[in-house]
Amino acid sequence: MRKHHRLLAVAVATLAVTATATRAADNYPTRPINLIIPFAAGGPTDIVGRIMGARMGQILGQTFVVEDRAGAGGNIGADFVAKASNDGYTLLFATVSTNAINPGLYKHMPYDAVKDFAPVGRVGVTPTLLMVNPSLPVTDVKSLVALLKANPGKYNYGSSGVGSILHLCGEEFKAMAGVDIVHVPYKGSAPMDTDLMGGQISMAFDATPTALPMSLSGKVRALGAGMLKRLDAMKDLPTLDEQGLKGYECYTWNIILAPAGTPQPIVDKLNAAINQSLDDPKVIDSLQKAGVDPTPGSTPASTGEFVKTELAKWAPIIKASGAQVD
Repeated sequence: MRKHHRLLAVAVATLAVTATATRAADNYPTRPINLIIPFAAGGPTDIVGRIMGARMGQILGQTFVVEDRAGAGGNIGADFVAKASNDGYTLLFATVSTNAINPGLYKHMPYDAVKDFAPVGRVGVTPTLLMVNPSLPVTDVKSLVALLKANPGKYNYGSSGVGSILHLCGEEFKAMAGVDIVHVPYKGSAPMDTDLMGGQISMAFDATPTALPMSLSGKVRALGAGMLKRLDAMKDLPTLDEQGLKGYECYTWNIILAPAGTPQPIVDKLNAAINQSLDDPKVIDSLQKAGVDPTPGSTPASTGEFVKTELAKWAPIIKASGAQVD
């Protein structure tokens, strides 16, 4: 009898928790939602995050307050969300760095890239562009590689920081092209791009939301796309794979995560808002113009599996690069 009462009490408690979570989801959101961008304002992640935040806010009837918390390769912003209240009002606009690269790069991670987050949904994949300062006497990847091989150690390339995806793009290029170029790390892609345009660095990879406008304006010269297929926004630009670096592919991506323990009904409601946003022709057009390939139709479960797959993919690449941060 006592066992029966205990089981009944557990069942009643479970139903009460479920009912509470359901009511919370029905009323959610009742106030603005903070969308944490773990990189600097004006960078690729910030640009894409603001596009999504604006539309999701319209769908859910509450403002998405975009907050840039940059530093430590995205770890500062990601850790802030990992330790935030799991009520659905603090979300992370995560990238390949925060949840796939940094766990293999940093000796001491302040958060667990899988356990500390509730996956919500995927937003898009962002290719990179190989760009050079216009003063460099090259017009394609072949002529760039020839110049670098004729002048080992003379030229440099920038990145948004040691171990960042842009750093790994450069290291992959070095290895596949067999060239000797000096790495110059910056605190974000914005200052890197400024120095690339100014000629302080010779070349750099950057994500398309910031790389495309610079390339199309002529402030830098784009030599190749870092995906296996050409960009819709620059169909005449060959990929690095087409230009001899067979299999070269380096990209980033964006997903939305919530703190672990966020009620599933709220996660599902946010996921629906993501997919509804990615079904909006205006959002699709804005993302594609920024060089982002939208990834509609994701579920929280498929997003979680995607993170695990990316962690497994990048771990050996990081190890081979020798990059490590204390």
